[in-house]
Amino acid sequence: MAVPPEQAQAQQLRLGRHVLPLSRPLVMGVLNVTPDSFSDGGAFVSPETAIRQAQRLVAEGADIIDIGGESTRPGSQPVSVQEELDRVLPVLEAVSTRLDVPVSVDTCKPAVMSAAASAGAGLLNDVYGLRAEGAVQAAAATGLPVCVMHMKGEPRTMQHDPRYAEVVDEVREFLLERVRACEAAGIPRERLILDPGFGFGKTLDHNYRLLGRLDEITGLGMPVLVGMSRKSMLGGVTGRPLDQRLAGGLAAAVVAVTRGARIVRAHDVAPMVDALRVAGAALDAAAGRTVEARERP
Repeated sequence: MAVPPEQAQAQQLRLGRHVLPLSRPLVMGVLNVTPDSFSDGGAFVSPETAIRQAQRLVAEGADIIDIGGESTRPGSQPVSVQEELDRVLPVLEAVSTRLDVPVSVDTCKPAVMSAAASAGAGLLNDVYGLRAEGAVQAAAATGLPVCVMHMKGEPRTMQHDPRYAEVVDEVREFLLERVRACEAAGIPRERLILDPGFGFGKTLDHNYRLLGRLDEITGLGMPVLVGMSRKSMLGGVTGRPLDQRLAGGLAAAVVAVTRGARIVRAHDVAPMVDALRVAGAALDAAAGRTVEARERP
């Protein structure tokens, strides 16, 4: 897939011992080891079921596995550091040693970041954008790349009438401010991934303004991750319940990729891989690249 000119300097993403190409969009498979995540809470709480799910996601084509030990759905309650460590570390250690795939850890806690790095994580994914006390310093000390996300408010209250003067401008400025804070702490831009935070403190209209103008975020020159899988922004325009939003999620992901997104976070990996391969073939053809047939392993 052709890389937008503004991202031409970022051709690879180094995640621990793994190096992934950014010449095509990457699929990040979701692995929630929580009892209360919005779409699959409780499904993978035991290490055994979580590891089997990770194996399935990799077999379906996931480039990255994202392990989360604390739900951040609207209205969710925080958990202790120890509880999050108890949920995440056994799965992280097993996946990182048994599977040849980079593992991301979805956390905002400095102690979890440090422990995850020691246990084999290749990426830190923080929905708070490293705003917790000590988080940016802890992330810098790991030497790992970090995904910083925009969220207005915090999970318990973020969907209580969120308001913006202009959502795209505000999200863009927030992300730039976090980039500056990261650089000041010793995390260079080459180790940063940006996430506009679909569904985190945003109305239906806010989400689609961000999606429609995502090129204003991807134009910042760092890889952009998007996570829209199964979210209410899909149900809001299709009328579909949570378990029937796959088609809407694929459409949203294709739109995001055509606007420069490099990583798509998804629960349903196999269909997402197919959708992005087709979108990539069309963009490659438009850029004058030869499209060749590819067999699924």
